[in-house]
Amino acid sequence: MKTLVLGQGGREHALARKLAESPLVSMVFVGPGNGGTATQFTNLEVDLDNFEAIAALLLLQKIDLVVIGPEKPLVEGLVDFLNSHPNPRIREIHVIGPDKACAQLEGSKAFSKLIMEKAGIPTAKAKKFESNEWQLCKKYIENHPLPVVIKADGLASGKGVAVCFSHQEAIEFSSRILLDSEFGEDNNHLLVEEFLDGIEVSMFLLTDGKHVVLLPEAKDYKRIFDEDKGPNTGGMGSISPVSFVNEEFKKKVESKIIDPLFKTLQEENHLYKGFLFIGLMNCDGDPWVIEFNVRLGDPETQTILQRIPGDLVPSLLSIKEGNLDHHSIEISPCAAATVVLCSENYPGNPVLGKEISIGEIPSTSILYHSASRLNGPSKLVNNGGRVFGCTGIGESIQIALTHAYQCVSQVTFEGVQYRKDIGQDGLEWISKLENEASQLKKTTMKSV
Repeated sequence: MKTLVLGQGGREHALARKLAESPLVSMVFVGPGNGGTATQFTNLEVDLDNFEAIAALLLLQKIDLVVIGPEKPLVEGLVDFLNSHPNPRIREIHVIGPDKACAQLEGSKAFSKLIMEKAGIPTAKAKKFESNEWQLCKKYIENHPLPVVIKADGLASGKGVAVCFSHQEAIEFSSRILLDSEFGEDNNHLLVEEFLDGIEVSMFLLTDGKHVVLLPEAKDYKRIFDEDKGPNTGGMGSISPVSFVNEEFKKKVESKIIDPLFKTLQEENHLYKGFLFIGLMNCDGDPWVIEFNVRLGDPETQTILQRIPGDLVPSLLSIKEGNLDHHSIEISPCAAATVVLCSENYPGNPVLGKEISIGEIPSTSILYHSASRLNGPSKLVNNGGRVFGCTGIGESIQIALTHAYQCVSQVTFEGVQYRKDIGQDGLEWISKLENEASQLKKTTMKSV
């Protein structure tokens, strides 16, 4: 069968590689893709905002399976458009992603909060303000306990959230959303949210609307600089597994979040199909929801797919028929880690067009292209903020990180920046758990 991955980032590069592993797949297209997918697969010129053009492309290339990578086409209703297309051949295509109504879980943080409140899902308390309520919003922030979280209501490419440690910082960020329209004219609402104190983790699942399969979890690193300093980005790196995500924690996620979420969605006549990203905070062993994303994360996808050794395509094909329960997804005990290489001045105004040099990538790592493009037949230049994801695989987080940074050392371009401390907190958690287990063992032996 022929498959198409829609998107152009590292997530889409990783998905394309995963689809290509399947014996069921004869050809992988990526649209519009990047410099890396151009050399490994077949890139197709496509405007992700032009749904008619996408449908025409699917017919022309005789596509059987489409995986939609980014959130914007999902929020704007691409799945609905294809599934209800007047051409029966289009309606036969397996399209992976939720419909427009369900995609509002990411498209509107206010809608997401409403669903969580109805479902009784643990999440931070929040209050919504519109652009014409600026004075009320400002006064509310001035009286809010610190730290306080400000969230743009709509899509903002991972940059519309700020954890503010002063009222002035919160007011300034809020004004950028409501008064300056920094995150787009559609972002004329925001949420002022209480701060959750804990350890963040990203959980992922695949669902056909009735059955749910948990995928590997990951820890994401959003801030641009080491020690979690500087502004938020789309993601500077990730690791998997996460030490505290054991069977007990997963059962809590299922019983307190996943089960009530899907029950409430069904009660609201919503049938969610596709991938779901659950941003969680581990608060003293209990999961609290920070946000839902209606697709896989970036760079978490590059990391978690290394821990799925089997063929993912049969599970994806089962989504349309609603029989995901007939398929299993194996999760490897191995570890994986990704370090993102960014352009100079990212996340502000990245400096583009810098020539890239790539050395020999070790066999223990994978170089995923995100914002690269071919400038001529062989010259590669940076074409966006996050340019590469260097993913390492190993028996432990430490080994995986070593392999990831070995990959980093093979990629150079003027102004390149990346974090040097990805995964270090994960290593500290592992060390702490090992020490606690050792102390418990000693105590048990003494009591015996």
